[in-house]
Amino acid sequence: MVIDGYLSGFTEEPGYLDYARVGPLSAGVAAEVLANTEALRRSRFGSLDAMVGEHDRLCAAVERAVGFPARNVVFQSNTSIALMQVLFALRGDVLLSPDEFPSMTFAAARAASMGVCRPIWLDAERPVTAEAVLDVLSDEVTALVVSLVDYRTGYRVDLPALRQVIGGRLLIVDATQGLGVVDAAFHDADVVVSGGQAWLRAGWGSGFLAVSDHALGLLDPALAGYPGAAEDPFTTVSGPDGTVMSFTVNEPDYAAAARLAAALEEVAGAGAAQIESLVQEKVEELIAAADTAGVPVASPRDAARRAGIVTLRPEPAAVTALAAAFFNRGVTVTTQAGTVRLSVHAGTSDATLGMVRDALAVFAA
Repeated sequence: MVIDGYLSGFTEEPGYLDYARVGPLSAGVAAEVLANTEALRRSRFGSLDAMVGEHDRLCAAVERAVGFPARNVVFQSNTSIALMQVLFALRGDVLLSPDEFPSMTFAAARAASMGVCRPIWLDAERPVTAEAVLDVLSDEVTALVVSLVDYRTGYRVDLPALRQVIGGRLLIVDATQGLGVVDAAFHDADVVVSGGQAWLRAGWGSGFLAVSDHALGLLDPALAGYPGAAEDPFTTVSGPDGTVMSFTVNEPDYAAAARLAAALEEVAGAGAAQIESLVQEKVEELIAAADTAGVPVASPRDAARRAGIVTLRPEPAAVTALAAAFFNRGVTVTTQAGTVRLSVHAGTSDATLGMVRDALAVFAA
């Protein structure tokens, strides 16, 4: 089966449950790293020109993953840069939650300080739902910026519902915590940004920005470098050319683009729906283990509203003890803001899940 080939690419040691932070490179991506390193080291005649083609390969892979045409996709070195590009190109009021990952909130605040847009903060006590958005929606709002999956709790937003409630306003989605493990309705978004370092397992320094034709007509790029110039950049300093290349400052990192392309190709080969099904099974096992140990789960239990993150929220005085139980069993997790976050992937082994159950049993005892 194709999925078996995908699963064989998980080569990390047992106990790793921190994909929401960074995913260990897949075997295919690691091979891509070695191949491109060798190409750069040797620099045989014509090899560098071939590397430039990796950007086109990435754009084609993104088109297959999220449905945006390849001509509307461009490499970004990380999600933070992509969000800066988009937020500085917006005008009017922009809705977002103050509890989004700092990449988003900082981009909104910096754009506001330059007077290009104004952030309208949603209720931090509520997930980003259609109802929460409707409560603060106004004629001045031009865009909603949201994470596909909340990095703290693993809550997965309902993109079709958000699209319905905001109408023709721009829906800008950070897919970093979902792309690779969620079969999402990306066609409801106007802009999709993602880093490749987490669930895609493509390593740091890899990402992309995909923009619909509708969004291209509304966004006004402020950080446009020479690759997206309207005229020959070696003879004239001109404005942006109106394409997605206007959202770049320099040439892409072609080796990083190759890594991300390889990762997306692996996901496409296995099938996003098949990967999500396996992830959901393992999430169920983690939640069941937490329930058995009496540890409160802060993540959604509804499969439609979750991805690969399971967040545990014990009593405040017990957080350190729970984190220590995982550490002592060799389980890699993230501890933050009074919670312990575990993130599983399709390739998470039975041995790893057994280590979790052991750690929870010790903590409960």
